[in-house]
Amino acid sequence: MTDRTTYVTLAGVRRRGWTDAMVRDLLGTPDVQGRDPRRWSLAPVRLYLLARVETVERTPEFTETAALCRSRGSAAGVHAERRRAAVLTAIRAEPIEVPRLPRPELERRAVRHRHLLGARSPGPRREAAPPENTPAPAGALVRWQVSYLRHALARYESLLDGLYGETGRGEAERLLRRRLYEAIAAAYPPLAQECRRRIAVEG
Repeated sequence: MTDRTTYVTLAGVRRRGWTDAMVRDLLGTPDVQGRDPRRWSLAPVRLYLLARVETVERTPEFTETAALCRSRGSAAGVHAERRRAAVLTAIRAEPIEVPRLPRPELERRAVRHRHLLGARSPGPRREAAPPENTPAPAGALVRWQVSYLRHALARYESLLDGLYGETGRGEAERLLRRRLYEAIAAAYPPLAQECRRRIAVEG
């Protein structure tokens, strides 16, 4: 039999399978509450008699409420999984239209885009663009062209709408990035190596 002086914290109650709503509705006010003078945290201490928790866990109300919460959680999980699958399917099927520009125009826009980025985010972290009308190093120019084209395809980010938190978001972002870089590489073969490098680095 449980000692009547044994208490369990709110976190401990949650670990036993309770939701906050179940604690509120079935347990009500904590048996002990206040601030713990041994801790700096201002969060209140909430303790529940373990014997009372166990008694409630044996009631039909607890069993019904727990089953209902599991059902709701399962339904939410099914909906999230369906949304994730739909987004991944849409990303795979979406035709990616890369702007086709003559090489001099692409280079000009890439350098201008780099200048704009540098103006917005000054500091040593960004690869500085050369002064206007100054040729850029070849390797840098390739990177800037890929960055410009990636920026030009930002509208495809809307395919990720409806994915929140970690539920498939990372997987969808990786798939979209890969498809965008592959489309850039197909449209501009000289940029293919840089696109492959970014796919490997960015995942």
